[in-house]
Amino acid sequence: MLPLKEKDKPIVRKLLSSGCCARCVLRFCCVSVQAAYRKPPQDTLKELQAFISNTENSTSQESAADSTEENSKSHDAAVSEPLGEPPNKRVKLEPVGTEEEEEAAAPAVAKLKEEESSVCVACLGILQELCGSTQAVKIAERVKTEKYEFDTVVLSVSLPAQLCVREHSCWLHVKKELREKSMAVDKDNAVQVKEAFKWIMQGLVAKELGGVVVVARSLFEVSVEFTHPETDADCHFLASTCADCFKSTKNKQSVFTRMAVVKALEKISDAVFLKHYACPPAQPTSSCSPQYVQCLHVSIFIAGRYNKFSRCLPQTPWVIDGERRMESSVEELIAAPVLSSFRADGFNFSSSGREDVDVRTLGNGRPFAMELLNPHRSRLSKVEMKQLQETINESSDKIRVRDLQIVSREAMSRMKEGEEDKTKSYTALVWTRKPIQSDDIAFIDDIKDLTLDQKTPLRVLHRRALAVRQRVVHRMNTRFLDSHHFYLELKTQAGTYIKEFVHGDFGRTKPNLSVLLKTDTDILELDVESVDVDWPPSIPE
Repeated sequence: MLPLKEKDKPIVRKLLSSGCCARCVLRFCCVSVQAAYRKPPQDTLKELQAFISNTENSTSQESAADSTEENSKSHDAAVSEPLGEPPNKRVKLEPVGTEEEEEAAAPAVAKLKEEESSVCVACLGILQELCGSTQAVKIAERVKTEKYEFDTVVLSVSLPAQLCVREHSCWLHVKKELREKSMAVDKDNAVQVKEAFKWIMQGLVAKELGGVVVVARSLFEVSVEFTHPETDADCHFLASTCADCFKSTKNKQSVFTRMAVVKALEKISDAVFLKHYACPPAQPTSSCSPQYVQCLHVSIFIAGRYNKFSRCLPQTPWVIDGERRMESSVEELIAAPVLSSFRADGFNFSSSGREDVDVRTLGNGRPFAMELLNPHRSRLSKVEMKQLQETINESSDKIRVRDLQIVSREAMSRMKEGEEDKTKSYTALVWTRKPIQSDDIAFIDDIKDLTLDQKTPLRVLHRRALAVRQRVVHRMNTRFLDSHHFYLELKTQAGTYIKEFVHGDFGRTKPNLSVLLKTDTDILELDVESVDVDWPPSIPE
């Protein structure tokens, strides 16, 4: 039995006669029992027909009982009349009005019979033939073709925006009936098409996928999109009645997005809506079309540290004016094997700072992280991760990675936390114009916590805002090489421009090494010795 009450009967009758399918009738009657939607729609329709027929029959029986009682009273009165007076006409025992009621009910019954083949005016067929085992098989086949690895799946559905307009029209149609009978039902309690679709399809899809659990939240999502070109124009009147709800953007093909339409329907009055749109909606000639079935796995994150041994390798692809300057990059050398292992569609690369193309990164390396987009494989064992790390290291002698591991999205933030408070260590090969002796540079070793004012360097001014940034050189050590060269070891605040500190950048960095040594200086080589970020966790070799 359907979980319907006496108060639902006028709603059921009204919706069925308007062209709503059996499942949409349940939705507008606020039936939230999932099992009711999983029944074959033909069976539900028969139950609804029986439901309203019982009402008509009980009404007929009550009329018949009243007529019988009236007839009995008339008969008693006739018996008590005096002889010779004309007897009253005998009252017929057949129920009065039965034929009329049957004639009135005939169109509704015919409408119910047509319902099985007609397209629903509310859901546009989505809860009819597009919601069953055939559609579940198609969804499962698409998932299997993509070869994802997953434990659970969430099913989502994207519906055409005009469905909101049609549902609003149906609701106003019902509301008119309810007002006449002084009944109050809240529209917000009606079940959404999306919910009904999921209740019906989740179990069917799970079965086709071999028993995989379909849940409300999962890392793996299967999305079904429906379109209905025939009724695209249903929303258009809202653009003139609620113009402020529809704003054109470059990224959207249509201004009539679902959210914009819902917003407009919340603002428009019933009277204005009914002036522009039919109530109930017009009967469509075709059902919605399943536009596509899309599979999507949420991103996973890989972290580690990398060393860069080449002075001709940028961290990211180096493209200037559309022309590639270097054949590869750090991120590409790392990404290629990772994408292959996880079968991901793409990636986003980030790191704790970056080095110039001619700068090496030595020591324990620079922390990096990669977001893998739509990975078809989401887990690798420790052994497999170790093998992946070896594959990366064997692919090139220009880089090396260590501590490769899967991390959470939340852990990614640790790499960037307090970026400017961290320290980094460097070794620079410095040239001096004036000949020097070891004693000439010895004083540098005693300088501690030297504060620099660094105006945005000329070499990065095209991509960074003009500003003066204060940075601190915590300590320095020198190693004399010859009369024009020495090594300078520095420990600085993260974000310090080392090259500009050495040559001064035409006085844009103050103080600088040229000022300290009272001679022109320049930097010939630079190495990053350490990036003092305690992340990601170290993995023993």
